[in-house]
Amino acid sequence: MRAVTWQGKRDVRVESVPDPHVEEPTDAVIRITSTGLCGSDLHLYEVLTPFMAPGDILGHEPMGIVEEVGAAVPDLQAGDRVVVPFQIACGTCWMCLTGLPTQCETTQVSAEGMGAALFGYTRLYGAVPGAQAEYLRVPQAQYGPIKIPEGPADDRFVYLSDVLPTAWQAVRYAAIPPGGTVAVLGLGPIGDMACRVARLQGAEHVFGVDLVPERLRRARERGVETFDLRGFDDEKELVAAVRDVTDGRGPDAVIDAVGTEAHGGAAAKLAQSAAALLPRRIGAPFAERFSVDRLSALYTAIDMVRRGGTISLSGVYGGQADPIPLLTLFDKQIQLRMGQANVRRWVDDILPHLTDEDPLGVDDFATHRVPLEDAPQAYRMFQQKQDGAVKVLMKP
Repeated sequence: MRAVTWQGKRDVRVESVPDPHVEEPTDAVIRITSTGLCGSDLHLYEVLTPFMAPGDILGHEPMGIVEEVGAAVPDLQAGDRVVVPFQIACGTCWMCLTGLPTQCETTQVSAEGMGAALFGYTRLYGAVPGAQAEYLRVPQAQYGPIKIPEGPADDRFVYLSDVLPTAWQAVRYAAIPPGGTVAVLGLGPIGDMACRVARLQGAEHVFGVDLVPERLRRARERGVETFDLRGFDDEKELVAAVRDVTDGRGPDAVIDAVGTEAHGGAAAKLAQSAAALLPRRIGAPFAERFSVDRLSALYTAIDMVRRGGTISLSGVYGGQADPIPLLTLFDKQIQLRMGQANVRRWVDDILPHLTDEDPLGVDDFATHRVPLEDAPQAYRMFQQKQDGAVKVLMKP
């Protein structure tokens, strides 16, 4: 089959690799019909390279048709149409039953001290072959895949793999009070969808912050009050502008949908680049112990949120030596919640909104749909924010 493989920093290629097959009774194999390019994939493209190996198959946002199932997968059969969550979880351990499948005790990558295994996401999360491919082996298929109806185009459901539950959890974790206010930092796929979810769930005012004109325009078209970073000399001016429209206090909640590769943070960017250029046997231990993030988005969230408010982190962070202003967090009595989205926990809440009325705008959420063979160009375009790229779907 053809698959998108990682070969080095900013080097992904579409290659022929062996077809997957059922290896365990709880496996399934699906033929992928759509697969997303996620902002998290860009961290592998640029920052998290010490944890990658040449030939790793990328991607974690698939949907498709079941081709084969193992003997211990009673609820799936060949021909079923499914979306596959990005994390791999059993559904029966204590963590899964508590609503935390990202911490699944069956698939935890304990050797690395990490949570549940993820598709296509470094050795830290199990080095499981990813979903930017023609076919995908799905472990724990007795729980993970979500059956969906025939008929609507893939765009209606494909975001259940990651974008929708990640944005949904970000908003739920933000704990926006009824009629409250929320600022979303970063209007990429997750930030854009988080704005839509916040409005759907009753936030009175949603503020979106970015510096890419196309992303700002998309958010404005859906009723978000936007702030263009390019119009401010520094973060303090931005924070003051948001406070001016929130009675001088700041918003009730701030969602950081940016993460480790935030705009700015020159010193941290240099450190990330240096680690990525080291040989893997040196770079990986260095990154595990001394890695830092570009924290400008998080610092802005801490400064912006009102006292007693909540910060919800959905952007991926990977630093082990980040300086965090605990005095400010403590003094402002800020609540802080974060983590990978627990996909299956939120699916039943989200599905009723994936209707023909399309209140979340999923049918036209993708800005680009490209053949899988064009993945290298798609990665480059998405990272460099070219051609208005916000969400890219690939078709094998």
